[in-house]
Amino acid sequence: MASFSCFLISFLLSSLSVSFPLLSTASSSSSNTFILPLSSLSSLHPTPTPDLTEKLTHFATLSLTRARHIKNPSKRPSPSHSRIPLYPQGYGGYSIPLSFGTPPQTKPFIMDTGSSLVWFPCTQTYQCKNCNFKGMPKGGVTPFLPKSSSSARILGCANPKCGLIHRRTTPESRCKDCRPPFTNCNQICPSYIIIYGSGSTGGLALVESLTLPGKKVPNFLVGCSVFSARQPAGIAGFGRGPTSLPAQLGLTRFSYCLVPHRFDDTGKSSSLAMETGSVAGQRTGNLSRTPFLKNPQVAGRDPLSVYYYVNLRKISIGGVKVKIPHKHISPDLRGNGGTIVDSGSSFTFLTHDVFEAVQGALVKEVKKTYPRAGELEKVTGLRPCFNISGHKTADLPAMKFHFKGRAEMDLPLGNYFSIVATDTVCLTMVTDDAVNGSAVGPSIILGNFQMQNFYVEYDLKNDKFGFRQQLCK
Repeated sequence: MASFSCFLISFLLSSLSVSFPLLSTASSSSSNTFILPLSSLSSLHPTPTPDLTEKLTHFATLSLTRARHIKNPSKRPSPSHSRIPLYPQGYGGYSIPLSFGTPPQTKPFIMDTGSSLVWFPCTQTYQCKNCNFKGMPKGGVTPFLPKSSSSARILGCANPKCGLIHRRTTPESRCKDCRPPFTNCNQICPSYIIIYGSGSTGGLALVESLTLPGKKVPNFLVGCSVFSARQPAGIAGFGRGPTSLPAQLGLTRFSYCLVPHRFDDTGKSSSLAMETGSVAGQRTGNLSRTPFLKNPQVAGRDPLSVYYYVNLRKISIGGVKVKIPHKHISPDLRGNGGTIVDSGSSFTFLTHDVFEAVQGALVKEVKKTYPRAGELEKVTGLRPCFNISGHKTADLPAMKFHFKGRAEMDLPLGNYFSIVATDTVCLTMVTDDAVNGSAVGPSIILGNFQMQNFYVEYDLKNDKFGFRQQLCK
């Protein structure tokens, strides 16, 4: 790690203006709402519609890989409103545009409620391995250029914000070349490496200006990544960690509505709304609400503190409730069990015994009408799949999620079954094949595919997760 840090330091010092004051956290007493578009990164580089079987197989692989990492990250590594466009991605996520620097440089960022740090591809020599996704420019998006920004500063090792990234460190351990009180220390914050399951990134921390509609936020902590693997764009962490965008902006609430994945890479968008200030008296109407659960605090498993846990108690299939074992309803003292909401996952992940119960209920309801399509299950990794040839419409059982507080999420058929090939449909949820392999970490991960055409709201002030079905546009 030492040689890697030295490389990054020498590399970035030639690319950035450097200063090392102990910068204070930006604050504001006024309330604001910011609206950003949520849209397709790939829409900037149109591509022919990919084969549907290939696309869904890709989603399944990414979802399972991400689930394994989320579950066990140590294994590998008057309120004002702001709206931002939110775009569906051909590789399973949704993106927003954010503008950093002076003058502003606007880049797409994957909105991710399952991680904390905000980072962008950075410097002219940025390298991205295995980032040639369909509809994307070779090597990913154009990187942020610190040399072109008068407000870019490398973060110093003694700056409190450095401790937000390296949470298990002290100024003494980060600033080994300096002595307390570190007033004149010119040593920079150590480099970071982040593993996402399907990809990774690494670089150095900056403080930079973030421009939002109607507001400029100085000294925003952001990662300047000089290399990535399988991460074609930057990530805007919306998790519960201190480096996340909601934490740094002091958001009291954020919400979005996910357009269906059939609009991937078309440019069709909805919006992301972020609010600061009091939300008292501003309760959104007609929402089903369930409380966020307290995050488990487990030594050596810091990522668990970032996730949004909810209490999913039952799943019903065709009106028959599939009971979720108590050990999976809420996380235990070791951080195992419970359900999280993750915008960065495509398909919902169900731990093995829950998945088997759901699959069993589906097969029991469907097998009398449609035969299993076993060959396609082998090709896609999705199951169960059914052959519906000879039928003008597919009569499949309804699925509903039951949360604490009597909040019920009725899933539209297209949110849990998808036409994968001619006359064949498959369940768009995944599991780990190992019976005991999914016992660690969250038991259920609610992905974005199941929340298409749902308005969802994260009420951070009142610790509530709200949702309602609506046409997202």
